[in-house]
Amino acid sequence: MPSYEQLVQQLDPAGTVLLTVECQQGVVGRDSALPELAAQARSSGALENVGRLVAVAHETGVQVMHAVAERRPDGRGANHNARLFRAAARLPVQQHSGSKAVRIAEPIEVADEDIVVRRMHGLSPIAGTDVDALLRNLGCRTLVITGVSANVAIPNTVFDAVNLGYTAVVPADAIAGVPPEYTPAMIRNTLALVATITATDDVLACWKGPRRAARS
Repeated sequence: MPSYEQLVQQLDPAGTVLLTVECQQGVVGRDSALPELAAQARSSGALENVGRLVAVAHETGVQVMHAVAERRPDGRGANHNARLFRAAARLPVQQHSGSKAVRIAEPIEVADEDIVVRRMHGLSPIAGTDVDALLRNLGCRTLVITGVSANVAIPNTVFDAVNLGYTAVVPADAIAGVPPEYTPAMIRNTLALVATITATDDVLACWKGPRRAARS
C-alpha cells in the first residue's frame, strides 16, 4: 500500500477519473446473466464500495466515467473469436443496446456530468473505444478502476491504462471476480505489479481531505 501522502498526490481530483467497469444491471444486478458474479459483487461489498466512490466523486469534483458492455440484438460487430463471447451469446439475459440490462446498477448513481462509454466488442473498455481520447481531453493522469470482473475486464483495463501512460489505482475492495479467492490472487500476483493497490476508505479519505486521513 502507498503512503497517504503518495496516494493524495496520485488522486488529485483535477487529474483523476473514476472508472466503473461493467457495473450494469445485466452483469451485477438482481437479474444478472451471471448470477455467481453478481452475488459475489454484492456479498463482498464491492458494488457498495463502487457506489460510495461514485457518490464522493460527485461531491468532490472527480470526473466519473461508466464503461458499459453491450451488443446489438443481431450480434453485428460483436466478437466471436473466443469461448467467452460464444458463451455470452447463449446466456438467458442479453446485454442488448437500450435494454434494462445495460443500465447502471444500484446503488451506483449516475449524475448529469458523468460520461457513459458503451462498447460493442472486445474485452476492455479502453481498447478500440473513445475512452483514451476522452481521458486525455479531461486532463486525466490517474485512472481509478472499479467494477467487474477481476477475471477479465479489470486486468485488461489496468494493462491498457498503464500501456497508455496513465497511473492505475485499484481499490481492492471495489472489484470482484469468481471464484471469491481468485480476486485477491489476481491482485497480489498481477495487478500489484503494475497498479497502485489501495482500499475504498483510503481513496475517500484523500478526496474528502486530511480529517479522514487518520485511518491511513
